[in-house]
Amino acid sequence: MDVNEFKKRGKEMIDFIAEYYENVDNMPPMSSVKPGYLYSLIPHEAPEEPESFENIQQDIETKIMPGMMHWQSSNFFGWYPSSGSFPAMLGDMVSSMFSIIGFNWICSPAATELETVVMDWLGKLIGLDSRFMAIKEDGTEGDGGGVIQGTASEAHIVVMIAAREMAVDRLKSYGMNSSDIDMVRHTLVAYFSDQTHSAGQKATSIIGCQARIIPSDANFRLTKCALQAAITKDRQNGLIPFFVCATFGTTNTAAIDDLYGIADVADSEHLWLHIDAAYAGAALTCPEFRPLARGIDRAHSFNFNPHKWLLTNFDCSALWVADSTHLVNALSIEREYLPKVKGATDFVKDYRNWELPLGRRFRSLKLWFVMRMYGASGIRAYIRKHVKEAKWLEAQLLEDGRFEIMAPVVFGLVVFRVKSGIIAGSACDVNKTNAELVRRINNDGRVFLVGTNIRGVHVLRPNIGSTYGTSENTALLVKVIKECTTKVIAEYSKQ
Repeated sequence: MDVNEFKKRGKEMIDFIAEYYENVDNMPPMSSVKPGYLYSLIPHEAPEEPESFENIQQDIETKIMPGMMHWQSSNFFGWYPSSGSFPAMLGDMVSSMFSIIGFNWICSPAATELETVVMDWLGKLIGLDSRFMAIKEDGTEGDGGGVIQGTASEAHIVVMIAAREMAVDRLKSYGMNSSDIDMVRHTLVAYFSDQTHSAGQKATSIIGCQARIIPSDANFRLTKCALQAAITKDRQNGLIPFFVCATFGTTNTAAIDDLYGIADVADSEHLWLHIDAAYAGAALTCPEFRPLARGIDRAHSFNFNPHKWLLTNFDCSALWVADSTHLVNALSIEREYLPKVKGATDFVKDYRNWELPLGRRFRSLKLWFVMRMYGASGIRAYIRKHVKEAKWLEAQLLEDGRFEIMAPVVFGLVVFRVKSGIIAGSACDVNKTNAELVRRINNDGRVFLVGTNIRGVHVLRPNIGSTYGTSENTALLVKVIKECTTKVIAEYSKQ
């Protein structure tokens, strides 16, 4: 493909993408293919000779498209959103054009410095404390800063490694040598609630420490008292607490942990406090939500995913640390083929020392495009629209009378189920009915949502978060829920 054909095919691909977005709401959001469908449709070896663009395009439409879950459909209400946007796509195109491997400043100064600036922009937009900014108000370099990770799972691993470095430094200050420390590394304990994302527990497996899962309270929150009790017990058993993750918007119910109380415990017990706001962190662009996050200014690290609810195509996970010292010390490895800047190094960040991979994409471009083309006002309007729609959905379900809301509706998530009094039978029968309702709604093909289980209770959890969705899509969701509920209840009443 030469540059002239690229121009031609590129324009065709833009048209194809635009037509997809114009028509995606007319497609069932959920794929109906069976496992292994694609293996029987495509050759089992790469082609020996080049194939035409037309053939590849045809295969996308006839073989790939049927196996796609349409996350960008306005009728997709599953999990949490993957909120792409056209400005972000354009930024990704420019990133692909440069195709850099930006492991340090020298590789492409603009890539490093734009990330530093854009992460400060974003940090200020969500109201983060100045400790998390790379550049101070007086223009000098700060101790903290932001870095774009691939996912919140990567961020968990990175900050836990930094926390371990901080814990090791503390043990050294007590007079322990390296051999002594190696003997007790397995006694390091990280703390999570039973509602914390699974990424936290996976991180402990990777770095080789223990995970303590603490029961959440009646509102699905990790509390100060529960954390303190767990730490006290572990210290009595000779273990070494070193890390705690508090969540701002859990996956199951969007619950908010007792951030301020947890920060109290982290301070007194010398724990690294990480706040996982993967989904709900985007809401902090709106000042009215910031009182819910009281305590984040006391954290060591804070993370949220613009690729979930901030109009930025996957992958883009924003991580800030208040002090990068332990992070950089833990992840820095020097090699002769990784040249360093000589002379003045102010504002020179080698982000390879802030993450697990060496190579990294120019991901700040798409975030830069989004923030410039939407503006802070446009981003806030986008978040508030979804919250308003979620509140309307809640009201419609309550007005119907057959449903109960199982968790406070604060952001775009609505957790509900068919009431036990509506269905004759045991708690098990009620759970089966609600599980069947999820299946029936998705098989209907007009909308897609997922269910979950909270303390033995099966619930439905549609999330409002489509980039281009409207109130008509939420109204369709309500219509499908009600119609399918009527059918499911009628069938169970006959049993």
